[in-house]
Amino acid sequence: MKLKKKSWIRYLFQIVLLLLLVIGSYLAYRNYRILKQIHQYDAQVEAAVKEQGIPEYKDLALSIIFTETKGVGDDPMQSSESAHGQPNQITESDRSIEQGVSYLSEAIAKSNAANTDLWTAVQAYNFGLEYIDYVADNGGKNTLELAEKYSRDILSPLLGNDDQTKYRYIGLHSFIYNGGYLYHNGGNLFYAELVKLNEQKIKWTNFLFE
Repeated sequence: MKLKKKSWIRYLFQIVLLLLLVIGSYLAYRNYRILKQIHQYDAQVEAAVKEQGIPEYKDLALSIIFTETKGVGDDPMQSSESAHGQPNQITESDRSIEQGVSYLSEAIAKSNAANTDLWTAVQAYNFGLEYIDYVADNGGKNTLELAEKYSRDILSPLLGNDDQTKYRYIGLHSFIYNGGYLYHNGGNLFYAELVKLNEQKIKWTNFLFE
């Protein structure tokens, strides 16, 4: 009986290991495909960050593309809203990247002037530049707690969600933090964390696309 039990445990362990290997391989391949799509914009992003005087933030700009669109579509940096106040207005990748990097540069400059951290500027890319003032008045550093308060108490009601209703949003950060939800019309409070993770993916794999 003990021998059979050990054999069963060994067999179960092998199945679990195989499943983890398959899932890991799928995720690695999926991320490679996404990164390949993003790196098609390398030259455009490099030119834009140099133009804006922030060449050191090329990987950060690429990680915003990763977070926003995964490199798919004509507005890779989802710049229509910062340029026109509504989505689907930009239909050329060059224009999207020029506007997106310009807006990122503006956020970084304002964040530096307000003595807030870089991730406040990144979160402001999603929330709007007023978020930088909010963080400056509340410790100077972006946190999930601050981002949630701003999303729930300021941004969401401002855009019509007076009841602060929520919707399901499944992701690693959201699941760990609050079980997986965001506020309607409240932006993505996990935005800076997602960009941070995606920037690491880009930095770790840059050698594959040189």
